[in-house]
Amino acid sequence: MVKIGNIELPSFPLLLAPMEDVSDPPFRALCKEQGADVVYTEFISSEGLIRNAAKSTKKLDIYTKERPVGIQIFGSNLDSMLGAVDIVEQTNPDIIDINYGCPVKKVVCKGAGAGILKDIPLMVSLTKEIVKRTNLPVTVKTRLGWDEKTIKIAEVAERLQDVGIKAISIHGRTRAQMYKGEADWTKISEIKNNPRMHIPVFGNGDVNSPEKAKAMRDDYGLDGAMIGRGSIGNPWFFNQVKHYLNTGKKIEEPTIAERAEMAIRHLKMAIDWKGNVLGVLETRRHYGNYFKGIANFKETKSRILRENDPVIILQELELFKKVFFEKELV
Repeated sequence: MVKIGNIELPSFPLLLAPMEDVSDPPFRALCKEQGADVVYTEFISSEGLIRNAAKSTKKLDIYTKERPVGIQIFGSNLDSMLGAVDIVEQTNPDIIDINYGCPVKKVVCKGAGAGILKDIPLMVSLTKEIVKRTNLPVTVKTRLGWDEKTIKIAEVAERLQDVGIKAISIHGRTRAQMYKGEADWTKISEIKNNPRMHIPVFGNGDVNSPEKAKAMRDDYGLDGAMIGRGSIGNPWFFNQVKHYLNTGKKIEEPTIAERAEMAIRHLKMAIDWKGNVLGVLETRRHYGNYFKGIANFKETKSRILRENDPVIILQELELFKKVFFEKELV
């Protein structure tokens, strides 16, 4: 069993990573349904929250069926971060997570996200004050360092633990790498094997197959896996990983009809939550993976990616599902 504060999780839990324009309530619900043990919101700007910006406050929507759920915030100004914590607490999440890992330029240039990796004392002092501000368990998601020359993750993890965080998720790349190259799990394993560390250490980066999740558990000894890009358009991934970890065998891939049905459900939920325009726009990134490897989906995919009318998109997906459902019955 793994614990984040008083939250009890199964051995080697699987966490849905916070991803901008991906980890929204519809997608979190589907991942939870398919075996995710903890889900995190999209990252939320502390400055946006204290200014009551609609885009930021909308991301605070959480639902009972998602729990345990963490709300992730980012920023570099102490007063703004503490104000954001007060606002987040009112929505009653299970966890408050701090983003010290986002590599995007518009975040980094403000000294937030991975930008704070260039100022470790600020990172630690911010975290200390946030922990003091709330009774909720505080966790951190970060990267190995700013670049190869400034990797101080061993020191960072210890210092963050010492000021009270209850778990740490580490992406095995530096900010300079962005998402290029391979994630280095060896350095994350060194954190876990540090005798001074007693909080859960979760690995993140390149967990894109059940075999890799098993390696993260068995070869690197980490406490759990935080899964990001491997889950996009593939909420089944969590159950696939769990089945493999428990049995050593691969579970059957969803049928084409099941893929189509999940895509339909996802789009309907997204429209209900975000409205037609954003619902259609932000679901598009998932279609490639929902129907990955299906050659005869190309024409349908081309049409639904160009289409803005959700009614027509749903009709296209329903037709695609019907055709393959009938074929799969034969």
